[in-house]
Amino acid sequence: MEKDQEIYQDLDRILVTKEEIAQKVRELGLQIGRDYAGKEPVMICILKGASIFFADLIREIPLPLTTDFMAISSYGSATKTSGVVRILKDLDKDIVGKDVIIVEDIVDTGITLSYLMKILMQRGAASLKIAALLDKPARRKVQDLHVDYVCFDIPDAFVVGYGLDYDQKYRNLPDIGILSPRIYGV
Repeated sequence: MEKDQEIYQDLDRILVTKEEIAQKVRELGLQIGRDYAGKEPVMICILKGASIFFADLIREIPLPLTTDFMAISSYGSATKTSGVVRILKDLDKDIVGKDVIIVEDIVDTGITLSYLMKILMQRGAASLKIAALLDKPARRKVQDLHVDYVCFDIPDAFVVGYGLDYDQKYRNLPDIGILSPRIYGV
């Protein structure tokens, strides 16, 4: 995709290029492969934002694994979390005794992931870790939340691309960019 195309015109700037993303995802997949050698982790994709990252990541993990999907909402069409977490789509399979890795697009306040971790531990996961494409530590409200695998730490800016959206748009950007405030009215 050319940078002068219409979809790029809504960005203030590109924060992470598709080439940088590909390299980090490859490294992260190999790291998970080393850490889970001899195991068969259950990779849980948090829809919709993590779907592109998830698809690329699992192809880089050199282990047998299983996948499942959850949809969780705490944003709606807003740019900041409401703090109210709702499960819109739950797991299809039982995770009792399984090594689980939650794959998330971005860790922001940590409220959603903290809630999700409690639920999955109550369901009997043997172990539970988080893999995130992006981490925004400046916005963290849940201080004891540990993100085990992170591709990029980013500043406190509203980002889109590579699965991340604003009002369901921009997911198809191959890069990650900072969305211009003129688009979301701040």
